[in-house]
Amino acid sequence: MKKNTFEYVWTDKKRSFLGLPLTFTRYYLTESKFITRTGFLNIDEDEIDLYKITDKKVKYPFFQRLVNCGTIIIYSRDADTPSKEVHCIKNVRKVSELIDKYLNIMRDKYGIRGRDMMSMHAHDHCDDSDDVNDHDGDY
Repeated sequence: MKKNTFEYVWTDKKRSFLGLPLTFTRYYLTESKFITRTGFLNIDEDEIDLYKITDKKVKYPFFQRLVNCGTIIIYSRDADTPSKEVHCIKNVRKVSELIDKYLNIMRDKYGIRGRDMMSMHAHDHCDDSDDVNDHDGDY
């Protein structure tokens, strides 16, 4: 059995609080997907198509900064993974830029722009200012 059956442009392991890769979580970035593989005996893989990513956020928690690590939070339109935290990885800024690079390549390939990725739930919020004006003094 092959160790990895896909070509990746970046890979790293989730690191412990000491910055050591002592966990069974590995992250892969391919040209079209972001893959998280967890487990030792039973292995689970979660994939997010890059063109479905709507936003990402980089965090530098104090203890992760001490060991030159950071966390990326990815928000997507993926049905089973609307958000994913890529915990405690080295060179977090470089990885974030790699995700941006391949994200834009995939969006260009499929002809998707930001307006196409608008959430369907954007109009679900309640606008309380309209309720205040509708009372007409009826208290």
